Amino acid sequence: MLLLAPRDPPLRSLAVSKYSLSHLSDQTLLHDLATLVARDRATTAELLAHIAEVDARKLYLPAAFPSMYAYCVGELRLSEEAAFKRIHAARAARLFPAILVALADGRLHLSAVVMLAPHLTQETADELLAAAEHKTKSEIEKLLADRFPRPDLPVLVCAISAPDAQQHAPGRVESSVQHAPGRVEACERARVAPLAPQRYALQLTMSQSTHDKLRYAQDLLGHQVAPGDVAQVLDRALDALIAQLEKRKFAATSQPRHHGHRPVPQDRHVPAEVRRAVWERDGGRCTFVGECGQRCAARSMVEFDHVQELARGGVATIGGMRLRCRAHNQYTAERTYGAEFMRHKREQARCAAAARRAKVATDPPEEQDVAPWLRQLGFSHQEASRAAGHCEGMTDASLEERVRAALTFLAPRCARRAPTHEIPRTV
Repeated sequence: MLLLAPRDPPLRSLAVSKYSLSHLSDQTLLHDLATLVARDRATTAELLAHIAEVDARKLYLPAAFPSMYAYCVGELRLSEEAAFKRIHAARAARLFPAILVALADGRLHLSAVVMLAPHLTQETADELLAAAEHKTKSEIEKLLADRFPRPDLPVLVCAISAPDAQQHAPGRVESSVQHAPGRVEACERARVAPLAPQRYALQLTMSQSTHDKLRYAQDLLGHQVAPGDVAQVLDRALDALIAQLEKRKFAATSQPRHHGHRPVPQDRHVPAEVRRAVWERDGGRCTFVGECGQRCAARSMVEFDHVQELARGGVATIGGMRLRCRAHNQYTAERTYGAEFMRHKREQARCAAAARRAKVATDPPEEQDVAPWLRQLGFSHQEASRAAGHCEGMTDASLEERVRAALTFLAPRCARRAPTHEIPRTV
């Protein structure tokens, strides 16, 4: 029998890897570990200082990210939890720089900063940071409980399912099951986690009102959906909600009409056909592109924005409109008009919105209702009710804006009549 000599191992396997430490003595290993921990503390403090400065300058915006959190996850490749903790700590450290020194010296750890941040003020910061030095997370929890006591948790007695029970969302949702009683705060937030390919687990806490609506929906779908299939109920509910939101957001419809609207400079109204076309063209996503060629991935808080500023003659045409997330919409405006000018304009808008809300709270309900004004314009009671329902979600809009939205909703009817009444204007 011919015996073959074993092949020589690759040369790299003969070299001692920088991560293989078996050759180190005990004393050297402990010394190097202490050195690395000290270096890690200093690096963490420097990292937070950099995050705080980048956040303050909003440098994530020209890089095509809508927030510092998105930049840390998408560009710096931090995990979601690591990004949240470091941004939270960095913002606290920018207000109280002593945090960075304490982190670098090892007197505070990152979790301590995150826990202390909501309670720090200019009057209490020094004393509270000193009291938390060299304490563990559980010790800081006790410190905060002593200084900032919270009310007792309500008494809750609930049934625990058998270990072999696999049905966590029964047909009738009368009882809530707490599967992880050790940490209450971990169960307070809704959580969606992948289980298998195209399968996800949803865990949430719902109010009594939501519970009643879910049960009522189950009853209405009793002949179409199995009693225990809550996922099917949610799927149908989301289909209905998405259709309603798409109609409100970008005038989605299965029977689009062209109303021949002529764009007028400095007119904020965006016709429905323009919103539909722009939303489809831009894919419902922010169109801002950074210097590196990366496009912003934001799909939340997306707004219709004039390519040429409205104050400079921009018109609401398909080519003259685009989608921008709110962060990049404001960023573009600040580059055009200046940060201080836009800050003043936003403050004016906040004051005006607060005044409108106060006026709504003090005025008789009928004076703020859209339906009576539509009735004065000649619309039927049914038409006015449908249009008023369309405007229910516009809580911060003025009466004039809601009436205009209602008229846009009733655009086919408006085209067949020529009302002479003036649209109500609010002070």
